[in-house]
Amino acid sequence: MRTDPDAARPGRGLARRELVGALAAGAAVAASAAQAVAAPAVAAPAVAAPAAQLTTDEFRLPWSEPGVEIYVRNKRPAGTERFPGDRILLYVHGSTYPSSTAFDLPLGGMSAMDYLAGLGFDVYCVDLPGYGLSGRPAAMDAPPADNPPLMRTPDAAKVVGQVVDFIRKRRNVEKIDLMGWSWGTSTMGLYTSTHNDAVNRLVLYAPQWLARTPGLIGGGGTVGAYRTVSRDSARARWLTGVPEDKKADLIPAGWFDQWADATFATDPVGAKRSPPVLRAPNGTVADKDAYWAAGKPLYDPGEIRVPVLIIHAEWDADLPSYQAQEYFTKLTHAPYKRFVELGEGTHTVMMEKNRMQFLHAVGAFLTEADPQALN
Repeated sequence: MRTDPDAARPGRGLARRELVGALAAGAAVAASAAQAVAAPAVAAPAVAAPAAQLTTDEFRLPWSEPGVEIYVRNKRPAGTERFPGDRILLYVHGSTYPSSTAFDLPLGGMSAMDYLAGLGFDVYCVDLPGYGLSGRPAAMDAPPADNPPLMRTPDAAKVVGQVVDFIRKRRNVEKIDLMGWSWGTSTMGLYTSTHNDAVNRLVLYAPQWLARTPGLIGGGGTVGAYRTVSRDSARARWLTGVPEDKKADLIPAGWFDQWADATFATDPVGAKRSPPVLRAPNGTVADKDAYWAAGKPLYDPGEIRVPVLIIHAEWDADLPSYQAQEYFTKLTHAPYKRFVELGEGTHTVMMEKNRMQFLHAVGAFLTEADPQALN
């Protein structure tokens, strides 16, 4: 049982469990994860511990709507409770699918969370209300047209702020690292632009910026509270933009089904429909129409004053390369910034054959001690 000690009412915690497993990383690490945490002045290697023992905790925090809770998961090296702020990371998902079934999906026996925890990080992910293992607002039980779009970007940034404050208090640190994927980059970018004092470093995976081409979600017209997604449409969207001769081996065998099974199972109401669907809040679609597709930035990246990594893949049809490249130029006050473009990958490269290239790049950015000396 885990609860938020500052909640107005108890959070309904899930069982704590120990996760022991070999985290295949391709290279052994001389120091244990605990030793890396004990000596934060020395950069941790950008490979996961080959036989790390991890602890998992799960929390439910109260949200503004009574009865709706925010789901937060934590993974870290077993036996370690103290971490410096630059070894604590919070991740948030994009517009359609939750964090818990992507960032912590054990593909080939190892998730992205496992990998980063194996580097000695205290890693968190959050499912926003309306997504994944978090509660569903009451409006999601009514027809979509009955209510306005749920979970606009400022709403999401407010939830992130609540979780950041929870983590900072739990670990007694001033700043932590943040990472967002897709719409999650707008959530994390907006939050960081107004809370630089709470952020060490920022990872933006497929950043959202002003669009010159049509998006893959939302089709114009009236935007209701939420939308529904089928398993077949999810796969078709994933492979959009991939050359025909590359589609067969982009996603290793079984990985799409593993992700889809886990993701669609988080919405038991949608699962009862024929065919089964996943319901997703439409605040992101409303913001796309009002800001990104209308040529109006929702926030100013120039207000981000922390180190930034932008990581992207060449076949991303959701948020194409030109958006990431233009966003990069707007980071005018970041102490340093980096752009990594991965070949043979889509918007979902984190769960494709080149995922280790993705994880190595993120791990290297988060663990380097002095980027100015990397020459």
